[in-house]
Parts: sequence; C-alpha cells; structure tokens
Amino acid sequence: MTSLSGDSDQGGRAAEPQTLVCARCGTTAEAPRPLWICSVENGARRYFCETCARENLRAIEGRLDSAWW
Repeated sequence: MTSLSGDSDQGGRAAEPQTLVCARCGTTAEAPRPLWICSVENGARRYFCETCARENLRAIEGRLDSAWW
C-alpha cells in the first residue's frame, strides 16, 4: 500500500531521518536511499549501499527462487 507524501502513521508527526550503515563496507547515508538494498537475515535488517549491491548482484539473485527472476 502506498501513501501520499506528508501522510504519516504517527498522527502527523514527521519521523526523524534514519541513518543507514552498509553492512559490508560501512558507508553511511540518511534514509531513504532508493538504490540501497535491505536484507532481513536472522530477523535483523541489514542494509547494503549501491556500490556493494551492484558488486554482489549475482550472489543476491542467486539466492532468490527462480519465480522471482
């Protein structure tokens, strides 16, 4: 489900930007970053920067069921 910009589930309060840290190289950025990848591993979210995601794209795709690609 999508929401319009400015819509919030917190009663109109603006959420503070989250700082993302790449789990592979340690690069930091403020969220949201459209080219970063989020992976849930053992119940924890891990983020990967654009560079690390591009360098490891084959390995990432290799873990997906064939129905996804």
